[in-house]
Amino acid sequence: MNQLGVIARHFSSTSVVQSAIKNVTVIGGGLMGSGIAQVAAQAGQNVTLVDVNGDVLTKAQKSIANNLGRVAKKMYKDNPQEGEKFVADSLSRIKTATDPVSASQTADLVVEAIVENIDVKHTLFQKLDQVAPDHTIFASNTSSLSIDEIASVVKRKDKFGGLHFFNPVPVMRLLEVVRGAETSETTYKNMMDWGKALGKTCITCKDTPGFVVNRLLVPYLAEAIRLLERGDASAKDIDIAMKLGAGYPMGPLELADYVGLDTNKFILDGWHKKYPEQQLFKPIPLLNKLVAEGKLGVKTGEGFYKYEKK
Repeated sequence: MNQLGVIARHFSSTSVVQSAIKNVTVIGGGLMGSGIAQVAAQAGQNVTLVDVNGDVLTKAQKSIANNLGRVAKKMYKDNPQEGEKFVADSLSRIKTATDPVSASQTADLVVEAIVENIDVKHTLFQKLDQVAPDHTIFASNTSSLSIDEIASVVKRKDKFGGLHFFNPVPVMRLLEVVRGAETSETTYKNMMDWGKALGKTCITCKDTPGFVVNRLLVPYLAEAIRLLERGDASAKDIDIAMKLGAGYPMGPLELADYVGLDTNKFILDGWHKKYPEQQLFKPIPLLNKLVAEGKLGVKTGEGFYKYEKK
């Protein structure tokens, strides 16, 4: 309920910052994409949520409606009718599509939240670059790939940047606004203003591996795994140490399980390939072993810990 309180505070109509961006296309109907679509619609923007899989879009619409209902109960607990109107108005601003090309032809901003595969992202943005209006800003929600590398295939490099949200998007207050080497000042300002219009606290980062949060977080998780691998301390004691000694809400191994060990491995492998001399990015045999065994953390019922499947 405290998380919903955060949402309520940040989406009051009086606090919304005016943004030059009014029509947003979000590509990718998964958890991140649907969350981005929800917060943009709550902020009064017209949103087109795109996914090639119609079933994914149906699931996303149900999830957004349920999330909006919970927000409304918190924001309008003394006025249920206003809450119903809030939900209806927000949902009315979201439409869905299965073709990203046609969905981007009237967009002020396109936010990509698809698979972390540079080739797939290149294919997408090459197509969009040919049809989107000249003023349209392109942004990626990537958490580990280079913004400049993603933008390398488009002509509008000055209108390309990173908008890195955190899961769950409606709850997490931070938005990392990433400036590529050629991102213009106007594009940067518009992205910052847009993020603030969603009620996010925006920080700025250059196009560096993992930006701010993951550049600090992933090596931290990796070092905790190496500590366990060496037998220096048990998983439980490592997690207790960081919770009680550093005030973290979750221990590093608990967090690695929550994020997904496959995700951690994917990020480390990508960074190691690009920066082989960086010791912090070296592969970890224990992590590789668990992933190979299908022990990916919470989502599979076992990682560094065992979990009861719900």
